Amino acid sequence: MEITNELIDDLAKNAQLSASCFNYQPWNYVFVYEKEILTKLFDALKESNLWAKKASMIIAVISKKELDCVIGKSREYYLFDTGMATANMILRGTELGLVMHPIAGYSHSKAKEILGIPEEMVLITLIIVGKKTDDLSELTEKQKISEGKRPLRKALNEFVHHNHY
Repeated sequence: MEITNELIDDLAKNAQLSASCFNYQPWNYVFVYEKEILTKLFDALKESNLWAKKASMIIAVISKKELDCVIGKSREYYLFDTGMATANMILRGTELGLVMHPIAGYSHSKAKEILGIPEEMVLITLIIVGKKTDDLSELTEKQKISEGKRPLRKALNEFVHHNHY
């Protein structure tokens, strides 16, 4: 899959549209698509995510508490606001026919070092970007099974509350 500046701008503009506390827009993204840097970043992946080595791009999602609202002593909005912006980006990518899969299975410190992310920034997730494929050879058996069907979801009554908790 070819990664172009137009594609990156399109994805970023959809993140940019997101609401945020006082419009602080705390999100930062590193779009990694150069082969040399991608290869280094692949080495930061955990064994369960080796399938991601076929990615055309990885997007590092970054923020920090000080970039957004903190209401009172504990209501920190940066993760929520960055998550909403990132969801907009993922929805746009899906619209364009991409597969955009956020992962947690990577070495946080190694990825930050490879990408030159400052220590004070939080690397929230890596998003693996590519095209859908029928080649499942890199997946574990469990991953192959879940790839064929939507994972079970909680029943609505487990998380939807009416008028009080």
